[in-house]
Amino acid sequence: MTQNPHPPPFPDSTPDQPGHATGPVPGRRARPAPPSGPGAPPVLRSPEGERVRERPAGAVSGYFAIVAAVVLLIIALLLAAFGFFVTFAQAGLGIGLIVVAVVVFIASMFLFKGCISVAPGHAVVLQLYGKYVGTVRQSGLRFVNPLYTKDLVSTRIRNHETSTLKVNDLDGNPIEIGAVVVWQVRDTAQATFEVDDFEEFVAIQAETAVRHIANSYAYDSSDSSRMSLKDNADEITSKLSAEVAARVTAAGVTVIESRITQLAYAPEIARAMLQRQQATAVVAARQLIVEGAVGMVETAIEEIESRGIVTLGHAERSDLVSNLMIVLCGDQAAQPTISTTRNQKAAG
Repeated sequence: MTQNPHPPPFPDSTPDQPGHATGPVPGRRARPAPPSGPGAPPVLRSPEGERVRERPAGAVSGYFAIVAAVVLLIIALLLAAFGFFVTFAQAGLGIGLIVVAVVVFIASMFLFKGCISVAPGHAVVLQLYGKYVGTVRQSGLRFVNPLYTKDLVSTRIRNHETSTLKVNDLDGNPIEIGAVVVWQVRDTAQATFEVDDFEEFVAIQAETAVRHIANSYAYDSSDSSRMSLKDNADEITSKLSAEVAARVTAAGVTVIESRITQLAYAPEIARAMLQRQQATAVVAARQLIVEGAVGMVETAIEEIESRGIVTLGHAERSDLVSNLMIVLCGDQAAQPTISTTRNQKAAG
């Protein structure tokens, strides 16, 4: 059995196939595995056939090549000029020098064409007549086969902010949601050959994942056991990152982070939902006020009876409780009143 001379640079992301390593790479941060299970997001895979994975290309330093190209260019110009003047005396020798100058000039152009400049945070994907050769990631001036086709791919960290999407949450309420996804090209060969346009692919899949997450959870929930987009932001964003990562795996892209940047009810129901939230807050506040008022009334009656200030019968106790509850739970200041009927009955 022959061994592949160019093993894939990312064994942790290669499908389980004979001859491929599946363990983590030492010194490289392992990517979280996409979630699996009945409710897991679908993992988009490339179609059957030749699956291209990134491998390093054989590139050497380009400084010697650029110096040689300049020297050959100067020699070609000198030979051409000398041959032009010699043609007046010896036509055959002059034409021969001009032909040599043209050949030297073509050689210098080939050397110039083989030199590539790779900036930090970029990579160059090389092809030879449609066949993937390798990727140059070393920054600086490099020299490769002049016949190679060169495609520059940025490997820098990028942000993609989705537009404001109007979707329905789990309860059917229309909401507006937006998110930002931080991503980076991990495998330049996949990004170039597995999808048509990897930037557009990431943008569309990110919006699809945001829509799916918004449809899977309610905006707000009174049930503490059920997650909601408003109250469980950290858990929701982690699920969003996992789903986006699973969707863009086919493009050789890794997701670093994703965050929900905008979350609100749609304008057509925002007023009604605000009134519902206000009513819920008022009910909760009233419940707290009533609980406190009952405790205060109980404490007041116990203090009055323990100090022997007045003996309270059932009717007096009821009136005192009623008056104290009105004073403590009312929205407006209490208006004191004097009952003359009870005083007349007591005098009679």
